[in-house]
Amino acid sequence: QGQLVESRGGLVQAGGSLRLSCAPSGRTFSRNVMGWFRQAPGKEREFVTAITLSSGSTRYADSVKGRFTISRDNAKNTVYLQMNSLKPEDTAVYYCAAGDLSIATPEAVNYWGQGTQVTVSS
Repeated sequence: QGQLVESRGGLVQAGGSLRLSCAPSGRTFSRNVMGWFRQAPGKEREFVTAITLSSGSTRYADSVKGRFTISRDNAKNTVYLQMNSLKPEDTAVYYCAAGDLSIATPEAVNYWGQGTQVTVSS
């Protein structure tokens, strides 16, 4: 069964940067949109950003606009999340996600990564 594999997150100081990557592994599967969600302790999983693989069109949550950038390399089947100006409130487990249409909500996601911890210290 196909799955998504994320790169390792990490610990970074406030104001720092971190880049995550995500690529499918195993059996290939159809997906038109890929993106990222995050879940902080005691909170629901929330949408962060998404990109349409064919057009490169992007969407961002208001909380990360201007700080996070999603991009894709279709030749490598990889999606990247560049996170700049990180804040302590960005601390969460980040999940790569893929779907056929919009993935603005967790219910619309067809495939999930295993999650990777990002911790921003103040």
